[in-house]
Amino acid sequence: MTSRNRSARILVTALGGATLLGLTGCGAGVTAAAPTQSADTAVTIENCGRSVVVPEPPSAVVGLHPSQTELLLRLGLADRLVGQAQATVQALPDDVAALAEGIPVLGADTPPNRETLLAAEPDFVYSPTTYEFTAEQGFASLEQLEEAGVAAYVATGGCFDRRMEGTVDDLFVDLENLGAIFDVEQEAAALIEDAEADLAEVDAAVEEVDERLRVAQVYVDGTTLTAIGAGIEYDILRRAGAEAVFTPEDPAFADFFAAEITPEALAAAAPDALVFAATDPAHEAAARAYLTATFPDMPAVQEERLIAISTSDTFPGTLGNISVVHRIAQALYPDAFA
Repeated sequence: MTSRNRSARILVTALGGATLLGLTGCGAGVTAAAPTQSADTAVTIENCGRSVVVPEPPSAVVGLHPSQTELLLRLGLADRLVGQAQATVQALPDDVAALAEGIPVLGADTPPNRETLLAAEPDFVYSPTTYEFTAEQGFASLEQLEEAGVAAYVATGGCFDRRMEGTVDDLFVDLENLGAIFDVEQEAAALIEDAEADLAEVDAAVEEVDERLRVAQVYVDGTTLTAIGAGIEYDILRRAGAEAVFTPEDPAFADFFAAEITPEALAAAAPDALVFAATDPAHEAAARAYLTATFPDMPAVQEERLIAISTSDTFPGTLGNISVVHRIAQALYPDAFA
């Protein structure tokens, strides 16, 4: 297995099921195209280069990842959910977990297969990436769902031609679209307002920072190091006020947002802080122990700036995209938030 393929395998597992297929960015930004609505209440959304037509506000909905389930719950749609998937991958936040009780789990740690998903008789499914619609994996494809009369929506940042160029603000496109689809524009607007206020607080805090810290974002799988240098992960660091060590301009990230690196290369970069994604507490502890033991002389280790984040917070179309910006910024510049 080549290092590129090995990196892809790691990131497929840890960062939302993104595949190598079509991950090259088109270089265009994303703006929220206003959903169109006809007199019979049908809504048409442009999503991942296709038109999604929703005849009426959906009443049987499936969230294909906990991040998407959480967003639907926060929009007040608990009574419309007929299924949740990948439910054991990430625990729902305590304040919404009770709302999910009783919602059938269609897939514990993977997306549901086609038969299981269709048996729930959904009229709408919401996914973080297009991976959840990979027919080769046994999942219902977008075409199969369309034939079954099921509207499928992919988080904006999870579209193939957006994965390399995704930004934190992509979430706002999703919230505006979901608000129109479910006729919950006020609820969606309130979430956007709160998120924008959170980002504005970070902007104001880091603006006063005289010296930005050099930050590397990595993923640790045993003793294998993968650097993250593009996509929403890069934008998260940028919004947190970091000077990213790895950037989209680096040749290593020309075609894929992650690249395997050697410990020597990371040591030579000598970052002031390390941000690393973890799937659970055990993974976090193992990654932290590896980084501490391997790089004892690195400024990030000596200054105790090893910042763990949840892999789920980097999934497209999740409120974690916002909260993780605040978390990283506060860890980097605690005095700015005092």
